[in-house]
Amino acid sequence: MIELLPKFLQYLRIERNYSGNTLIAYQIDLEQFTFFIEENGNKPADLRKVTKSELKWYVASLHDQEFSKKTISRKIASLRAFFRYARRSGVISSNIALQLIFPKPERRLPQFLTETEISKLMALPDLLTWQGLRDQAILELFYSTGIRLSELTELKIEAFQGRESAIKVFGKGAKDRIVPVGKTCLRAIEKWLNRRNELVSDHQYLFINSKMKPIDPPSVQRLVKKYLTQVTEVPKKSPHLLRHSFATHMIDHGADLRAVKEFLGHESLSTTQVYTHVSIDRLKKVYQLAHPKANQ
Repeated sequence: MIELLPKFLQYLRIERNYSGNTLIAYQIDLEQFTFFIEENGNKPADLRKVTKSELKWYVASLHDQEFSKKTISRKIASLRAFFRYARRSGVISSNIALQLIFPKPERRLPQFLTETEISKLMALPDLLTWQGLRDQAILELFYSTGIRLSELTELKIEAFQGRESAIKVFGKGAKDRIVPVGKTCLRAIEKWLNRRNELVSDHQYLFINSKMKPIDPPSVQRLVKKYLTQVTEVPKKSPHLLRHSFATHMIDHGADLRAVKEFLGHESLSTTQVYTHVSIDRLKKVYQLAHPKANQ
């Protein structure tokens, strides 16, 4: 297993275009599984000697350690992929990991800001400073397009297509997509670009930090949290909250679910459908409050 793991990770990176974060997660998952197997007597860990019972014991141990269902599902997915690769490589004759059952996912509805809170948020940055111009452009871009944190920090100036009112996003799985940008967001980006180009010219990244270098994800997380703290009591104050708000408000205003899927860069429509549940729950609350016989 120790010898095969680097080859497997290289396969995922080169042939499957897996992101760096996913590769790290898979490596941790499989190293954890290797340790479990060795602790139970299979030393050194030999994939050919792993049994169905050992796989089930391992998954049971994850439940005992109270990992979330989402994390357990990812660990099972990493095992299935690893065993599938081993089978194709001729190391094992069958993929016994296929018999592992994914836990039923928890139905957790995404939290989001109200439209009033969004308006208050966008008015917070100090536009007399270059940092304020940058911050407003970042906040507007998150809400206007629903892009991910990693996608925003990788944006270069050339990705901004002002005439077409769009940006070109380099998303998960090395897949590009074109996302429309609203007029308010366009103005914010244009103001920021005018100021940015006075500050730095040695690289082409759209957003920079105080050292005039490309801004990194932790810095964006901190600045977004700083502003969100002033407008909402939602526990998890992250850029993803703006992504959730974008999708929820789009659907609330009649956007087609498939279109929202494309905007968000989701692989499956089922991932996007969670936002329809949010809207339905909101409608139910309105009904309970407004209909005279709702509670009779």
